[in-house]
Amino acid sequence: MATKGKYEPSPRWKNRGLVSPCGKVEENNPGEERSGEIQKKKLRKRASSKMKVERISSQKMKISGGAMTAELSGESSSESEDEEQQLERRLQIKTEMSPEYWQIHKLVKFLKIGEQTATMLCLCAMLELNLMQESCQLDIWDVGGLEVLLNLLDSAAVRCKIGSLKVLRKISHNIVICQIILDMDGLQSIVKALDSPDKDLKALAAETIANVARFRKARRTVRQCGGIKKLVKLLDCVPNLANRSKKQEKDMEVAHCSVLALWSLSKSIKNKRAIDEAGGIPLLGQMLKLPHEHMLIPVVGTLQECASVECYRIAIQTEGMIKDLIKNLSRDNNELQMHCASAIFKCAEHKQTRDMMRTYDGLEPLVSLLTKSNDKSLLAAATGAIWKCSISRKNVAKFQEYKCLESLVNLLTDQPIEVLVNVAGALEKFAQISSNKGTIRKCRGIEPLINLLTETNEALLVNVTKTVGACARDRDNMAVIDKLDGFRFMWSLLKNPSPEVQSSAAWALCPCIENAKDAGEMVRSLVGGLEMIVNLLKSTNNEVLASICAAISRIAKDKENLAVLTDHDVVPLLAKLTNTTDDRLCLHLAEAIGHCCMWEGNRASFGEAGVVAPLVDYLKSSNSAVHYHTTHALYQLSKNPDNCITMNERGVVKPLIVIMGSDDETLQEAAAGCVRNIRHLALAGLIRAPQEIQ
Repeated sequence: MATKGKYEPSPRWKNRGLVSPCGKVEENNPGEERSGEIQKKKLRKRASSKMKVERISSQKMKISGGAMTAELSGESSSESEDEEQQLERRLQIKTEMSPEYWQIHKLVKFLKIGEQTATMLCLCAMLELNLMQESCQLDIWDVGGLEVLLNLLDSAAVRCKIGSLKVLRKISHNIVICQIILDMDGLQSIVKALDSPDKDLKALAAETIANVARFRKARRTVRQCGGIKKLVKLLDCVPNLANRSKKQEKDMEVAHCSVLALWSLSKSIKNKRAIDEAGGIPLLGQMLKLPHEHMLIPVVGTLQECASVECYRIAIQTEGMIKDLIKNLSRDNNELQMHCASAIFKCAEHKQTRDMMRTYDGLEPLVSLLTKSNDKSLLAAATGAIWKCSISRKNVAKFQEYKCLESLVNLLTDQPIEVLVNVAGALEKFAQISSNKGTIRKCRGIEPLINLLTETNEALLVNVTKTVGACARDRDNMAVIDKLDGFRFMWSLLKNPSPEVQSSAAWALCPCIENAKDAGEMVRSLVGGLEMIVNLLKSTNNEVLASICAAISRIAKDKENLAVLTDHDVVPLLAKLTNTTDDRLCLHLAEAIGHCCMWEGNRASFGEAGVVAPLVDYLKSSNSAVHYHTTHALYQLSKNPDNCITMNERGVVKPLIVIMGSDDETLQEAAAGCVRNIRHLALAGLIRAPQEIQ
C-alpha cells in the first residue's frame, strides 16, 4: 500500500494574485444559515470570479496591432486574432452555478487535505462528473480546484499526477481555463511531465498541451520550456504494423497525443522552425505512411500548417510525402482530405511538386473533391490546390480531361470568399489557353465573374480582374464583357486603395482596350477616367506604375484620347519615371512614351523633360522586350532634331546598329529609322557624325 502523506501547496502557487476567488471555504450549517442568504453568497462569489477573469483578460490578452505584432512575436501569418476574440466572448461567464457545484466544492476540499488515498478517490469521483460542461469546468476553478490539480503535478505520486492530468485534459477544452493555467505557470509542470517514464502520463501531458496551446503566449511558453524537442522525440515510435504488441500500442498513443500537441504549436513560425530543428520532418513523414485515419489527421494537419515555411515545402517533396498525400486524398474522410489538399495548395508553388501531382495521378482526386460542395473547408482547400497546380500548363491539359473547368465555373456563385478567390485564380490559369476562353463563355462564366467585381475582398478582386483580363483577349468574350458593363467596373477599381487591386485592374484593362469594338469612345465615355489614370502615375508602387504605363500606351493609340492625356500632363509625369532601374517598368514606360510621341508636340516636350538620355541607357538592359519598346520610342523621339543631338551625344548609334541585326523586322525598321534621322543631321552639318555611320 502506498504511503499516506499530506500534500501541502507548493510555495510557487502562493502570493501570485490568482488564488481561488472562493478562498478558504467554511462549512455551512443549514440550521444556522437561511437558504436565501446561501444563494446570495453563491452569486456574489460567481460575480467576483467573473470580475477576476475579466481583469486577467484585460492584462493578459490585449490584442496588439495586426500583422506587425504577429511578425514580431514570431507567429504564423495563418494565425489570426480569432482565438483572442473567442476568449473575450467566452469570458462572458454566467452567474448561475452548475447543479454539481457543491459536489465539486466538497471534492476539492478533500483534495486539499492531501491524504493520498483520499486524493485518488476524489480525482476518480471528479472524473465521473460532466467535465466537458463549461459550468463544471469553471466551478472547479471557482472553488480553488485548479490550483490543487496543478500542485499535484509537482508531487512524487504518479497515480495522482495521472488523475490530475485526466481532469486537466478535459477542463482545458475551456479557453478561459487554459489562460488561467498559463498564468499560474502550470504549463511548465505539464511540459515537465513529458520526461516521465510512465507512458500514460506522457500521453495525458501531451494531449493537455494540445488543448492549452491555442493562443500565442502558451505556444511560446512550451517552446521556451523545451517542450517541442520532447514532443518530437515521442514521435519516434512507428510500430511493426503486421504484429503490434501492447507496448507498441502504448507508444502509438503517446505519439498520437504528441502530434496533436505539435499541431496546436505549429501555428507559430518560431515553433515551426523549432520542430524542424528537432528533427520533426522525417518523423512526420514516417507517420504519414500509417493506415490509421485518427493518426493521419493531426500528422497531415501539422504538415499543412508548417508548409507555409519554405524548408517544409522542400522537405515534403524531397522526402516523397507528395505521393502519400495523394494517396490520402482518396480516403473517405473529409477532414483528412481537406488537410491533404491544403498541404498540396501550399507546396504546389514549386514546379517539382506540380509535376509530381501529375506523375502520381493526383489531379483527378482533386477534381473529384469539387463534388463535395457542402463541406466548404474541403472545397476551399481543393480549389486552392487546383489553382496552384494549374500554374503548369501540362496540368491544365490534364484537368481538361476531367471536365474541371466546367466544375469550377459552377462554383462562381453562392460560395464563401475563400472558395471564390481560389476558383477565380484557377480560372485565370485555365484562360491562358485560347480554347478555354471560349469554354468559359459557353459555360456562362463571364457574367458571375463580372458580378464579383463589385465585391470588396482584395484577394478576390485581384484574381477576378486577372481572369476577366485573360478572357478579354478573345474578341467574342470582350463583347460580352462590354455588354455587362465589365469595362466600367474594372476601371472603377483603379480607385481602390490597394496597389495590388489597382495594378491587376490596369493590366486587365489593356486587353479590353485592344479588343473592344470602339475602344476610344469607350474610354472617353468614362467621366474623369483619363484624369484618374494619369494621376496614378504619381504612385510609389512600381507594379502600379508599370500597369498604368501599359494602359496609357493602349489608350494613346486614339488621337483624341492622347490629346486629353496630354492636357492632363501625362508627359512630365512619364518623364519623372525614366530614372528607374526596374526592367518591367522600363519596358512599359518606354512603350507609353513611344505611343505618346504620336502627338508631335510631345516629342519636343519629352526632350525638354530629359527623357532621351535615360532611354538610351535602357538599351544596356539584358531584356529583349525592353530593347524592343525603347527602340520604338527612340525612333519616335528622333523625329525631333534636338532629341537626335542628345541621342548622338549619348552614343546611341552603336547599340542601334547591333539591334538592326535582329530577326524582328519591325525592330529593324525602328532602329534603322532612328539611325537614319541622326545621319540626316550629320549630313546637314548640325552634328558630328559618329564613326559607325561615316
